[in-house]
Amino acid sequence: MTIEIDVVHRLGKFALEARFESDGRLIALFGHSGSGKTSLINLIGGLTRPDTGRIAVNGRVLVDVEAGVFVPAHKRRIGYVFQDARLFPHMTVAQNLNYGRFFTPAGERYADFGAVVELLGISHLLDRRPGRLSGGEKQRVAIGRALVASPRLILMDEPLASLDEARKAEIIPYIETLRDEADIPIVYVSHSIAEVARLATDIVALAEGKVAASGPAARVLPLLNLPGGKERDGESALIELVMVEPDEGYGLSLMRSAGGGEWRLPKADAPAGARLRVRVRARDVMLARERPHDISALNILKARIASIASDDGTQALVRLDHGGDELVARITRRSLDTLGLAPGAKVFAIVKTATFDPAATAAAPARR
Repeated sequence: MTIEIDVVHRLGKFALEARFESDGRLIALFGHSGSGKTSLINLIGGLTRPDTGRIAVNGRVLVDVEAGVFVPAHKRRIGYVFQDARLFPHMTVAQNLNYGRFFTPAGERYADFGAVVELLGISHLLDRRPGRLSGGEKQRVAIGRALVASPRLILMDEPLASLDEARKAEIIPYIETLRDEADIPIVYVSHSIAEVARLATDIVALAEGKVAASGPAARVLPLLNLPGGKERDGESALIELVMVEPDEGYGLSLMRSAGGGEWRLPKADAPAGARLRVRVRARDVMLARERPHDISALNILKARIASIASDDGTQALVRLDHGGDELVARITRRSLDTLGLAPGAKVFAIVKTATFDPAATAAAPARR
């Protein structure tokens, strides 16, 4: 399913100009506060009319200002999951789930109530009211309410922002399952690199109301050092690994990349042959001209320098090609000059296993 966006909208002194097209299963709108993420998602949902432009989902035009087309929000068949669950406190979970269903014409209802309940693991909550639910349970019910309405598209506006780390860890696997199994495209708003790296199939990066980059997650993630950031947390790469076997004695897992490199990472709960996606931060990658020996780091990978960019004159971002996988390394300019690094040079990328957050390793999105 393809989403086409080409809109201009002004809010006071702020101007949003967004143009992109994507057929991703989970499209992350990423950007710092004030970049235009929520403004854009409100345009898609029909809560705001753009000044000019066009929005279409799978060929169905929702907005075309020049043609005079504006489909009202309640007729767009879009499920909306907000930062706070916004459940009706006087209704049971079952009643909340069924609420959106009544706005969907009978002939267009495809969602099975029981299947949604099973997908989200909320069968034991159906008779409860929202006041008796945890934050994570409320968000699962909010997602379920959106699904039961048989939407053509789901919008999620920072659905994990109000949750603590434990509740986030509870919800993320359900969003992954929804991404891979529900066959409904998701537009997901977030300013969290970790969430985007784990969940997105495609990324649209916004900065100051404009699209700074868009495309597949593995290509766009290394570009997310956007203006306005307080640190270089966006400099990272996504690589896909295949589980080989557990290293039980040390609580590790042996994995292999498409480039043939072996990785030893914190133990992952996945069977042999499973495809996993891992986020590797630029600040955790060291470079060497020769293969190091007698070193504590467990991941030593052959690579070729694809490009080098220096921003403030003291540091450099080095992009690496590891058998088709892209890695990035943040090093000092002194190291760059001492090692004599230049595009095309062969190097070894060294990554400490201890730097990896186990939560940064997750199942790779299902292939179509």
